[in-house]
Amino acid sequence: MTEVRHNWTQDEIAEIYHSPLLDLVYRAATIHRENKDYSEVQISSLISIKTGGCPEDCAYCPQAARYNTGVDVHAIMPKEQVLAAAQKAKNGGASRLCMGAAWREVRDNRDFDKVIEMVQAVNSLDMEVCCTLGMLTESQAQRLADAGLYAYNHNLDTSEDDYKRIITTRTYDDRLQTLEHVRKAKISVCSGGIIGLGETEADRISMLKTLSNLPKHPESVPINALVPVKGTPLADQPRVSVWEMVRMIATARIVMPKTVVRLSAGRTEMTTLEQAFCFMAGANSIFAGEKLLTTPNPSFDDDMAMFELLGLTPRKAFKNGRPNIPKELKEMSINEVI
Repeated sequence: MTEVRHNWTQDEIAEIYHSPLLDLVYRAATIHRENKDYSEVQISSLISIKTGGCPEDCAYCPQAARYNTGVDVHAIMPKEQVLAAAQKAKNGGASRLCMGAAWREVRDNRDFDKVIEMVQAVNSLDMEVCCTLGMLTESQAQRLADAGLYAYNHNLDTSEDDYKRIITTRTYDDRLQTLEHVRKAKISVCSGGIIGLGETEADRISMLKTLSNLPKHPESVPINALVPVKGTPLADQPRVSVWEMVRMIATARIVMPKTVVRLSAGRTEMTTLEQAFCFMAGANSIFAGEKLLTTPNPSFDDDMAMFELLGLTPRKAFKNGRPNIPKELKEMSINEVI
């Protein structure tokens, strides 16, 4: 079995990343097949529970208040609407629901209380619950854990050196500190990045180095291709090629062999054949459903047809065990949490 390492060097990862493409994919596919469930793909659904009006200046994001992108600002979604979306996602084959809010950081207020209630409610559907809400304190992370949160997404986006070009309203250390708080609360960590921001290949390699050298590898690493949005500073960025995505996925698979690597934003531009290459290279998770927060995404029906063609099977929820949540919460019925 492949050794799980936390001491990768920039040069070692660069050598992997720049190896001949077919050799790279073969190596990644071999490592992926050391796991007997290599054909199993986790299906997640991502919904925006609070849209737009974010004070951050992330250069790629249509939800930043300072950019004119045509995204309407919506207050936090009612719990009943979240539950309906979760049930629809589950019916479509998703085992995880990720709820995103356009916040810089979580604040201890009524909106956070509502998120806690949503986490409890979605848990009652027997789905893994993930949140991406911005920066978290230790106590907030623990509160989410106590409510039964399974995973928390907080992407690094790019390398530490490139970060200030993309975001100035928070630091790279802020990102890493939130990941520490999530890990300390024993919540599964989901953290990856975006390619196509105008970064160098060295930046991509450096980001993978940071992720792979964390004390524990993230359980999930999303690899996103930038979807340029009119009105953002990166609106005119050229789209990345599928081969760049394949290189990133394959390299991530090799340096983090046990991690779930998610083929995320950018799938609408890919053919089934191109997505198949990504699965061959080690991707074993996708987002399904018509939207990723505010950007288009393939439908559940399209994805199920692709799974059937490629011989892929959806991964069941809680494969790695349920979070340690209070017994009384586990025993609550859906009627009690509504």
